[in-house]
Amino acid sequence: MSVVHRIVVGLGVLIAAFEGGATLAFAAEVPPIAVLGENGFIAGELIYPLDQRSTPSCHASTIVETADGLVAAWFGGTAEGKDDVGIWVARQLQGKWSAPVEVATGKENSERDYPCWNPVLFQPDQGPLLLFYKVGPSPRAWWGVLRTSDDGGQTWSDPRTLGEDKNIGHLLGPVKNKPVQLADGSILCPSSSEHDGWRVHFEVTRDLGKTWEVFGPINDGKEFGAIQPSILKHAENKLQILCRSRQKVITQSWSHNGGKTWEPMTATSLPNPNSGTDAVTLQDGRQVLVYNHTASGRGMLNVAISKDGIEWMPIFTLENSKGEFSYPAVIQAKDGKVHVTYTYQRQSIKHVVLDMK
Repeated sequence: MSVVHRIVVGLGVLIAAFEGGATLAFAAEVPPIAVLGENGFIAGELIYPLDQRSTPSCHASTIVETADGLVAAWFGGTAEGKDDVGIWVARQLQGKWSAPVEVATGKENSERDYPCWNPVLFQPDQGPLLLFYKVGPSPRAWWGVLRTSDDGGQTWSDPRTLGEDKNIGHLLGPVKNKPVQLADGSILCPSSSEHDGWRVHFEVTRDLGKTWEVFGPINDGKEFGAIQPSILKHAENKLQILCRSRQKVITQSWSHNGGKTWEPMTATSLPNPNSGTDAVTLQDGRQVLVYNHTASGRGMLNVAISKDGIEWMPIFTLENSKGEFSYPAVIQAKDGKVHVTYTYQRQSIKHVVLDMK
């Protein structure tokens, strides 16, 4: 195994420096590339073949389970940031993915055509399927939009912008990763902004996106420039976030009051090449993280597991080759299987199924 493959360093064997003068002890050594049909790697396929692309480029997928099956979405167009980039959706029907359909563009309710960004699908315990996405010229100046579906993603409502907040500007809803629904029914959306440093905040709705409350920002963007949090649930109603950062490390913070306030952000034991991650709490209480286990580049994509959200063990290497495999989304279905989608070379979206027993 090459030095690149062994960038991690369990048991404190390697200490790596990162920006800001802090130190980071990377977690245990990553496993070899996963083999289909072995060790819980059940299935892996492109949602659409490379020779049947609807758009030249795609990125930032999201996946959800509905009563009718799996639904995935992503943004696609000429290239990220171009005005023709819209939101595309595919549904898994009888085990096969449908052809992608464009369900949103940046033309709606605006004087000009803007690119779309970072869709997030979420199915509340009650109510329609929610599709959040961003519209605007760049992440520093975009705004949040919401559509809903009463038929599992076949048809969608008209778009509705989310509004503004005096502390963060435009509301975005979940900026990249899925919300969590709390015991009181409120939907806690992990979010972040980039117009005043990279800062993490949370947007909460109790009426399916009609009104909002904002918690944070929780960091000043200086010690850690962090964005795109994912939320994990722990015992005693504790919440944990894991974030992308500019400091070559996944960062974390903890809340003990339903996300209203958060402890100071700290580094985890895992590297980050300034690329998006996602995480999910399993039905048995374990935590799963999908991320690029490297301090630079997006050519290696990995899955790690933890019992406490602190000590992480990489258990799958999904990709490890030249190119880009990035921006994962991860959920656990009702049958216990774990589903991951991610950007595949900016040309398609890959879907893999894992058995984490």
